[in-house]
Amino acid sequence: MDAQQKEEVEVFNERAVRRNAANIEYCRTSAAAVAGATAGIMGLTGLYGFAFFVAYSLFLSVLLTVKVGSHWSKYFTTRRALLFDGIIGGLFTYVLLWTFLYGMVHVY
Repeated sequence: MDAQQKEEVEVFNERAVRRNAANIEYCRTSAAAVAGATAGIMGLTGLYGFAFFVAYSLFLSVLLTVKVGSHWSKYFTTRRALLFDGIIGGLFTYVLLWTFLYGMVHVY
């Protein structure tokens, strides 16, 4: 056999990959809700609020990376999926709760 024929092919269970992606999405959305509520109650405005989102997002990515460890390839097809998927959806949730709670606490 040639060296090309001996190459191993990675096979992923599509249902498991989708479930893992959905779990990451759920985790990011839930954490974004808590972070947005925190930013609103703290009274963050403007760039400080968005900097808080970036800090939360980086912190959550580090926590997920630590949780998965060096075996990320067992659960995700790419490392990008672990680190960045769900950030935009989380941003919308963050902004929604940030502005709502800021208005409820500091305006009314």
